[in-house]
Amino acid sequence: MMKKYAALLAATTLALTLHAQETKLPGHAGNPVIPGWYADPEGMVLGKKYWIFPTFSAPYEQQVFFDAFSSDDLVHWKKHPRILDSAAVKWAKRAMWAPAVVQKGKQYFFFFGANDIQHNGERGGIGVAVADKPEGPYRDYLGKPLVDSIFHGAQPIDQYVFRDKDGAYYLIYGGWGHCNIARLKDDFTGFIPFADGTVFREITPEKYVEGPTMFMKNGKYYFMWSEGGWTGPDYCVAYAIADSPVGPFKRIGKILEQDETIARGAGHHSVIHNAKHDQWFIVYHRPPLDKKGANERETCIDKMEFNADGTIRPVVMTKEGVAALKL
Repeated sequence: MMKKYAALLAATTLALTLHAQETKLPGHAGNPVIPGWYADPEGMVLGKKYWIFPTFSAPYEQQVFFDAFSSDDLVHWKKHPRILDSAAVKWAKRAMWAPAVVQKGKQYFFFFGANDIQHNGERGGIGVAVADKPEGPYRDYLGKPLVDSIFHGAQPIDQYVFRDKDGAYYLIYGGWGHCNIARLKDDFTGFIPFADGTVFREITPEKYVEGPTMFMKNGKYYFMWSEGGWTGPDYCVAYAIADSPVGPFKRIGKILEQDETIARGAGHHSVIHNAKHDQWFIVYHRPPLDKKGANERETCIDKMEFNADGTIRPVVMTKEGVAALKL
C-alpha cells in the first residue's frame, strides 16, 4: 500500500511540475510558482530572500505539517520541507492552516491555525511556534493556543500579524464572516487591551469571509480579505483603505477574481513589496480549470499595481507569472 501511495505521489508531483513548466516564459516564474497543492500562501521578504509559507492543501486529517519555499528572484524556488509539524505541537491534531510569520530580533515567530474548532471548549485555535531561522525547525512557543475561543463570531483561523509604524504588533484573524484585531504583547505571549479595556475588537468590513491581510502604503492602511466560498467560482479578494489599523474599513471593491480562461475562484492571498524597485506582488491560490477537487489549489504570483489615487487596480491573473526580480 505504501509503495502504491509513494508511486502515486511521485506521479502527481511530476504532473504538476510539467504543468508549471508548460506555462513558463524565459525569465518568468510561471504559475503555479511551486509544484504541488498549496493554499493560503503567506508571501514575504526576509533578509535577502523571498519566502512563501503556505497551507498544505489536502483533507483536514492530512494537514499536520507545513512546508516553506524561498527564492532569490521570484522565479527559482527552493523547498524547505516540514518546517513545523504536529509532532512539535502536541495540541495540534489536524487542519493546520494559513501561516503568518514575523521576524523579531533574531527569532522567527510562526502563527498558525489548528484543529478547525467549531465551538468554545474544543482544543485548538491559533498557535505560535518559534525558530532561529525562517526555514525552522519550529517548536511550539506557548504549549497551548494563543487564541482558543470564538470572539465576536470569528472562528480562530486565518491569522495575520501586522507591525504598525510605532512598532506595535497586531493579530488580525477570523473566519465565518467575522474579523477581529488584537494588540499583541511584545513577547507574543498574549494581548494588551485597547484603551476601552477590550482585547478583541471586531473590524469586519462588508462581505468579509476570511483570509485577512494588511499593509501600509503612503501612510494609509490597506486591509484585504477573501469573499465567497473557498471551493467555489465566487471566491475572490477585496479591500478597503483606512487611516488606522482598527479602521473603520469601508469596502472599496474586488481586485482579484476568477478568469474563465485562466483559473477558477482565486483568493486567500498575501502581498510582497520589493522596496528597492517599489514593485508589489500578490501571492494567492487558485484552482486549475481542469480540476474539480476542493483541495486542488495552486500557489501563484502576479503583479499588483496602484492607480494615482492609491486605489488598487484589478489584478490580471496570468499563466506566465512574474519576471525575475532580485531584492
